[in-house]
Amino acid sequence: MAKVELKQPIVDEIKACLDGAVGVTVVDYRGLTVAQDTDLRKQLREAGIKYKVYKNTLIKRAAEGTDFAQLDGILEGPTAIAVSKDDATAPARLLAKFAKNAPALEMKGAVVEGKYYDVEGVKALSEIPPREELLGRLFGSMQSPITNFARVLKQIAEKDGGDNVA
Repeated sequence: MAKVELKQPIVDEIKACLDGAVGVTVVDYRGLTVAQDTDLRKQLREAGIKYKVYKNTLIKRAAEGTDFAQLDGILEGPTAIAVSKDDATAPARLLAKFAKNAPALEMKGAVVEGKYYDVEGVKALSEIPPREELLGRLFGSMQSPITNFARVLKQIAEKDGGDNVA
């Protein structure tokens, strides 16, 4: 069997992993202890993020023709990818948080919703709150004016004795 045939299932696995992904963050994991790596994998798994080490050439082959081909320039040396299909910034956020206590974990870059981010961009992405928190803030800010408007209408109705309210 040829080498290419042996590698094709891995390329297909990576393609399946990238298919439908909204955020992929690439890191250099060298220097992490076994305990740190185990803890990192557990945190990412609990957040619904797939994290795996692949050969750079296989990642490049799987990413051909997709937005993730933008990662080609940073696919050198030991590489692990963290992939999310739900929360675009979750991989960057969790990896950056973990790297604060494990400086051996180095960010390389990311592609989030089709756009490439370098190391500085990944740091900026990591500061974006989770989607649920952003939605909560949005709904809270939308609810406040409606609540205030309803309160004013009620006060007008009470002042006028309710005669002018439809």
